[in-house]
Amino acid sequence: MTVTFFLVRHAAHDNVGSFLAGRAGGISLGKAGRAQARSLAQRMQREDLGGIYASPRERTRETAAAIASACGLEPPEIAAELDEVDFGAWSGKTFADLDADPSWRRWNTVRSLTRTPGGETMLDVQSRVMRLIEILTSGNSGRKLALVSHADVIKAAVSHVLGLPVDAWPRFEIAPASITTLAVGDWGAKVMTLNEVALQPNPIGEDT
Repeated sequence: MTVTFFLVRHAAHDNVGSFLAGRAGGISLGKAGRAQARSLAQRMQREDLGGIYASPRERTRETAAAIASACGLEPPEIAAELDEVDFGAWSGKTFADLDADPSWRRWNTVRSLTRTPGGETMLDVQSRVMRLIEILTSGNSGRKLALVSHADVIKAAVSHVLGLPVDAWPRFEIAPASITTLAVGDWGAKVMTLNEVALQPNPIGEDT
């Protein structure tokens, strides 16, 4: 039977798009991100989730906790395989600074052959996330599982299932608080939905 995986990108932190968060600590959801997490939680209530796994980063754990609470699940299980790309010395730098670095430009041109400073290649990332999906597929037949992770990690998994090279990452979007659905079974794997973004909930009651 089939196992359904909902690959969820974490909701937004306050400065998403201005700097490379990577594995830097202390980066939590901002006001907009908390609203996105509530919206995700409402959306995922439509699914009969059997479990939820999250990257160790604060922003993924917060997003996953909102979904788990809304769906009546146990607290999310932390899975290192879902962690953000190990960007090494690049973590925490602004994109303006990174754009002046030739190695950063090479990373964004040919990720399959470029290693981050002290970190990973995209093939390393793809290997670990697909290993987790393989492990979770065994023994979870018929279940639906949510995996809360990061854009590049989700792109690596989608590229594998679609037979695309990891260097195809700019060809599709994985937005904050989006859901990408995979169906996996003995017959193989399919991408069922890509980059689904739930409507924002009513903001009344949000803290200021």
